[in-house]
Amino acid sequence: MAAKTDDGGPVLPPAIESVWGLRERPPKGPRPGMSVPTIVDAAVRVADADGLAAVSMSRVAKELGAATMALYRYVGSKDELLMLMVDTGYGPSPGPPAAEDDWRTGLARWAWAEHEVLRRRSWLLHVPISGPPITPQQLGWMEDGLRCLDGTTLAEGEKMSVLLLITGYVRNEATLTSQIAEGTRAAGVEPSEMMPAYGRLVARLIDPARFPALHRVLSAGVLYQDDNPDDEFVFGLDRILDGVEALIQRRAG
Repeated sequence: MAAKTDDGGPVLPPAIESVWGLRERPPKGPRPGMSVPTIVDAAVRVADADGLAAVSMSRVAKELGAATMALYRYVGSKDELLMLMVDTGYGPSPGPPAAEDDWRTGLARWAWAEHEVLRRRSWLLHVPISGPPITPQQLGWMEDGLRCLDGTTLAEGEKMSVLLLITGYVRNEATLTSQIAEGTRAAGVEPSEMMPAYGRLVARLIDPARFPALHRVLSAGVLYQDDNPDDEFVFGLDRILDGVEALIQRRAG
């Protein structure tokens, strides 16, 4: 059973407590300048350069010119390191909505900001999600997303559900885009040729009598177009926000 605090909450890992300022830094060891932030920054550099699979305590120690065991004075496990990498990888939230923004504009800006982070650092998509966010930057993102919905008719639980819906959509779109890009690179196909080649392949495979709806899509030229992934993202995000708007209006009525 996981350890709990006096109020029944889970005990935070020491490294997480340290980034919240709840724990004193470890006493100085043989490596001057070693700290939780320097370790996490080094791990993020490895992930940025070579992907998440390249991140290990030994690789990070090598980046810092330190012994692997020295890292464990500051970060208790690789799981702790991954949590901190996500916090640093996301970075600061886009900030609260601008005074002139309505809820929809603010949420769209918030979603686009997360989309850009995941596009720039696709390794974040490979970090296992082991629980709700508990680190400073992640909770900052949550705070700013919730503030976009201030003044709406939604209940507080509904606001959280809206954020979960949007961030799930953003992550799914980012995962699809990243995996398709990896697949096209591995196949030696130019991204601009991927959809037209797919359309030609499907046209060869299907019988219009068996797949009439798909045949109509092909006849309209949809699968032959070099789609802009951003267009697909905008379409899906707009439909989600349309649904949120309908809920807000229903609550107001």
